[in-house]
Amino acid sequence: MNNIVNIIDTNVILHDFNCLKGFGSEDIGIPITVLEEIDDFKKGHNQLNFSAREFIRQIDELSGGENAPEATLFTDGIDLGEGRGKVFVITDVSFRDDLKNKLSGNKEDNFILSGAVNYIEDHPNKEVKFVTKDMNLRIKARALGLVAIDYNEGKIKSVEELFTGVQTIEDIDDDVLSKLLTNKKIPIEEFTPLKDDLPLNPNKFYILKSGKKSALAKYSHFEKQIEQVESKEVFGIYPKNSEQTFAIDALLDDRIRLVTISGTAGTGKTLLALASSLAMRKNYKQIFLSRPIVPLSNKDIGYLPGTAQNKIEPYMQPLYDNLQFIQNNFKEGSAQYEIINELQMREKLLISPLAYIRGRTLSNVYFIVDEAQNLSPHEVKTIITRAGVGTKVVFTGDIYQIDTPFLDSGSNGLSYIIDRLENQELYAHITLRKGERSELSELASKLL
Repeated sequence: MNNIVNIIDTNVILHDFNCLKGFGSEDIGIPITVLEEIDDFKKGHNQLNFSAREFIRQIDELSGGENAPEATLFTDGIDLGEGRGKVFVITDVSFRDDLKNKLSGNKEDNFILSGAVNYIEDHPNKEVKFVTKDMNLRIKARALGLVAIDYNEGKIKSVEELFTGVQTIEDIDDDVLSKLLTNKKIPIEEFTPLKDDLPLNPNKFYILKSGKKSALAKYSHFEKQIEQVESKEVFGIYPKNSEQTFAIDALLDDRIRLVTISGTAGTGKTLLALASSLAMRKNYKQIFLSRPIVPLSNKDIGYLPGTAQNKIEPYMQPLYDNLQFIQNNFKEGSAQYEIINELQMREKLLISPLAYIRGRTLSNVYFIVDEAQNLSPHEVKTIITRAGVGTKVVFTGDIYQIDTPFLDSGSNGLSYIIDRLENQELYAHITLRKGERSELSELASKLL
């Protein structure tokens, strides 16, 4: 066995069911309590349940069947493949004498910690790391003298340096800016500042300034030119700042198949995405609005009273609120007002939890995923891979407003997309910084 051993917690598996591939040549120890917890998660329809089932299948393939290796999970461990370590199960999770006064009760976390401590006592020559995404459990582990770390597979290096999608350039040559304002576009060969000094990220947006003159622009890699971006009204919604103008431009461009919009509460993320989808309704077979349901106390929504629709409505209400806001911009009975009613009645506009899309291929759909910061990197990959021909996917969220216990600003799915895809031709991102909900909302976002 390897001299370096990673003892993993349950939440590592639920976060990434492929975590056995995430430790290189180092060995992986799994306290038997973790397997028991995973078994409790296997029934259900959300991502945690899916992850539990997938991990169980992997362990079953490694340990059972006609081609099972002679070594077992409970003794020498099972080799994970060339260049990788072994995986084994730690069966002794009892509280030994020195732990009885430190860990009390029948909490699974305490048995997992006990298994790690026992393993270290029995293998003093091993370099052991306890890996968990639970911050509180890391603190408890360190208090017991363990080396406790986060699981960093899929975690971005720096949130502060995350791509914003927008850059301001001062002192643009006056003739160049005047030509852009007149012709609405300039071949990239003639736009010296970007050509010589700045990287040309596909679909990146720019605020260009020359003295008192300024222009909003983007680099269109499709035509290899700088294009002026003008303010557009979308289904009764007008952009209130330059970043919202950029967001609408990306949301209306059919050539851009994946858009992410991040920002704090009140910056208009969901509203702009929804209004843009309504403006583009004739280009798509269906508009699909969704958001993840964050389970309470590991309970699926099935435990809630009422019909399936009754169960999901409280979680989906913010999407309905945004839809109602857009509709109320028009007079009741007007053509624009009735379009929204008709789209819902004909199921051309659907609002549904993300769990309901598993296994589906979404073709020719304008697909908006709200609160994407509550998704793991694997979950966003799963969603994007559901996109069929003609589908546009939009993720919105606030990377600092996490509602799930084992994600943070650097490990959530929204940050992961922004970090990994910033130079892709089919992708655009905008970070909205200015709150437009109200002066009070803006004050609270900044100071509270």
